[in-house]
Amino acid sequence: MIVEPQPDVFRPGLMAGKRVLVTGGGTGLGKAMAEHFLSLGARVAICGRRGGVLEETAEELRSKHGGEVACYAVDIRDAAGVDAMVEAIFADGPLTGLVNNAAGNFISRTEDLSPRGFDAIANIVMRGTFYVTHAVGKRWIASGSQGSVVSIIVTWVLNGGPFVVPSAMSKAAVHAMTKSLATEWGRHGIRLNAIGPGEIPTEGMSKRLSPGEEPGARARVANPMGREGRMPELTNLATFLLSDACPWLNGESIMMDGGAALATGGNFYGLREWGDEQWAEAAAAIRAQNEKDRAQRSA
Repeated sequence: MIVEPQPDVFRPGLMAGKRVLVTGGGTGLGKAMAEHFLSLGARVAICGRRGGVLEETAEELRSKHGGEVACYAVDIRDAAGVDAMVEAIFADGPLTGLVNNAAGNFISRTEDLSPRGFDAIANIVMRGTFYVTHAVGKRWIASGSQGSVVSIIVTWVLNGGPFVVPSAMSKAAVHAMTKSLATEWGRHGIRLNAIGPGEIPTEGMSKRLSPGEEPGARARVANPMGREGRMPELTNLATFLLSDACPWLNGESIMMDGGAALATGGNFYGLREWGDEQWAEAAAAIRAQNEKDRAQRSA
């Protein structure tokens, strides 16, 4: 019997008085987390590159839950743009929480990667995450405000990620940042923790990491618990980490994957069996998705 996660385990209004920025908050995991914080009374800001998508998400969330959802169209690879966004947010009062969710990833044989392909991931995940954390953290310190940062990483930071090396390297940097700043900034009342979720199917993840596969199919076969993850499991954990339930929890990376990384490595090692034809098909599918995304951004 599979025990389903309960989405309403927290008391109503738990996050009243909280103000949280979610990067990559227009879709997928970021949207789900932003919605959960909003439903519990938080004031939410979401950012991403596609302004139209952000506005649609904000309107949807407001219509369902009421409350405040602010949108910021910004590319977190642009340090100056990030700083301007955070300055605008703090002009209305300090944040209490930050969720570093924005990311990018795709499967590829490492020998096939171009420098541009590597930078496309590393500049978002490593540099962008630092830019946002730095912009928020220095304002917390300057104003004497306390805050909590939750960064979304991957289980591969513990054992490597074949065929997703740019992501593995960049998320390992975020894992290290979490532990480093937890010890440096803890004296200011600033906490940093991270979550490494296992497979929770989203459109972006499925089309770039599992092209041609049914979302969740791999997890249902290989995961020790016989299933993929559920979105409320992530949103509940993120809410707990941002809440005041355990303000002494600092510097931890929590792997929430049903034990997959322990049992199978939790990565893409199985793709070593692919031949040239399969890699070509995967690359074509990923390029098609990228073209679709670019068209949507320019529309």
